[in-house]
Amino acid sequence: MRAVSTSEGVAAAQAPRQTVGLRRWQLMALLGALSMFAPLSTDMYLPALPSLAHSLHASASAVQLTLTASLVGLAVGQLVVGPLSDAFGRRRPVLLGLVAYTASSAGCALCSDVWTLCAVRLVQGAAGAAGIVVARAIVRDLFDGIEAARFYSRLIIVFGLAPILAPLIGGALLHVTDWRGIFLALAAIGAVLSVAAWRALAETLPPAARHRGGLVATLRTLAVLVRNGPFAGLTVVYGLSFGAIFAYIAGSPFVLENHFGLSPQLFAVVFAVNALALVSASQYGGRIVGRTGTRRLSGIGLSLGTLSGLLLVAGVLAHVGLWLVLPCFFALMGSYGLVSPNLTALAMRPFPRVAGSASALLGLAQFGVGAAVAPLVGVGGTHSAVPTAIVVASMLVLASVTWQVAVIGATSRDEEALGGGD
Repeated sequence: MRAVSTSEGVAAAQAPRQTVGLRRWQLMALLGALSMFAPLSTDMYLPALPSLAHSLHASASAVQLTLTASLVGLAVGQLVVGPLSDAFGRRRPVLLGLVAYTASSAGCALCSDVWTLCAVRLVQGAAGAAGIVVARAIVRDLFDGIEAARFYSRLIIVFGLAPILAPLIGGALLHVTDWRGIFLALAAIGAVLSVAAWRALAETLPPAARHRGGLVATLRTLAVLVRNGPFAGLTVVYGLSFGAIFAYIAGSPFVLENHFGLSPQLFAVVFAVNALALVSASQYGGRIVGRTGTRRLSGIGLSLGTLSGLLLVAGVLAHVGLWLVLPCFFALMGSYGLVSPNLTALAMRPFPRVAGSASALLGLAQFGVGAAVAPLVGVGGTHSAVPTAIVVASMLVLASVTWQVAVIGATSRDEEALGGGD
């Protein structure tokens, strides 16, 4: 059976023979698993952040730097792996990354101070970046336009399981172990995925389609992408949108546990419910994208996210309590479920030959902004919700302004690059 069967699928001549044998749902499960490294690496140990700070005698901001280090690794790692996957194919870079992720996750469990943990988390993030950037590139290898947006939306079913299950698993593990045990569990997950990818991951980029030329050619390709106005605008919006989500990820344990008094286990339940909003919104978007269009859905998601961010700031400053804070967090995650797959499809559509490099720049913006905002949510201490709310709202306001200026305000000659009416 063919690996992918779609109404708008890729011609057999364009796909390498090795893709034969995987069904669509199997491909979705595999790519979704490869995309899980960011939420797995950040979300599973979120319930343990307060106890980790106590164990390592570190401040909240210092502990949140372990999140920042992971995101920096994810950003830089994608910038390296993306062009490599354009030059040497998708399979080899991701297999090496999986092995390195497994080893570095085990190394995190051995750290005795927060600064060593930050250093090892940097390596862990860089290794995990391989799965994320290659998964996006494989989708672009096989799909285009609306069909690509649908597939990215479907990936969030699998991708969304990580933020739903990871805090629950982390909270449960804290009953029998400490934060070190959580990192050992991540190492075990990495080992399982290494074996699964080695057995099942096919090569989707034929040798004839690979982009060679060494470092100079890579830098030239990245420069062309950066200078492309529509792509640059969409990349900035993508990064700022994720910045808001990561401000929530980094700040919500302290906001909900320390400020509002939730237990680690109840926090994990709340976090899982909010992740369900992301999955549900993405699947609804995938169903209606054919008649609504990727740009319109992206705009709707940005508007919903911005409104929830502004309401969150107002609610926190007015001390209204959880009855407003929790719905704002829920709406924030739902909005990202509309924004992420559609922005990805819009940005990558014009660049089939350098999909790895385009994916890398999206990842660099995504995790680079996330790394920058993570320490900001802790500047008010471990018992204040104000910094988290302000960072979330600021990121989304900036994303909405950039969207209006760089995307909606694009001239008619940019229409083709933006994907037409998609």
